[in-house]
Amino acid sequence: MSGTREQPVGIDELLEQVREGYDRIEPREAYDAAQRGEALLVDIRYAALRDRDGLIPGALVVERNELEWRLDPRGSHRAPEATSHDLRVVVICNEGYASSLAAASLHRLGLHRATDLVGGFQAWRTSGLPVTSA
Repeated sequence: MSGTREQPVGIDELLEQVREGYDRIEPREAYDAAQRGEALLVDIRYAALRDRDGLIPGALVVERNELEWRLDPRGSHRAPEATSHDLRVVVICNEGYASSLAAASLHRLGLHRATDLVGGFQAWRTSGLPVTSA
């Protein structure tokens, strides 16, 4: 049985493709939305980066390998904050790359308002937004 196989894409093309599926959010807009209770900030950076650079106050810390399990509103291992598929989730990684792939994965779970932070934690910090020690 022979079939046509799709050509593999590189990571840059993949990022471009997944980002076309949603609107990314800038740090100040994410901060304001979180302050109004309109968005859940989710920090997926690994522990060494959180220890080195600090935390975003109020952000839910979820290791990347647990993200889908913790944010699926129907999942048995969901975080208490994962209340609905309508939840606006803002995924934050270190520089805004891994978070794009994570947001796309959340879209596949039905979290249609999931997005990621342009520039990640580093852009948040550079914007002068609150950071606390880990």
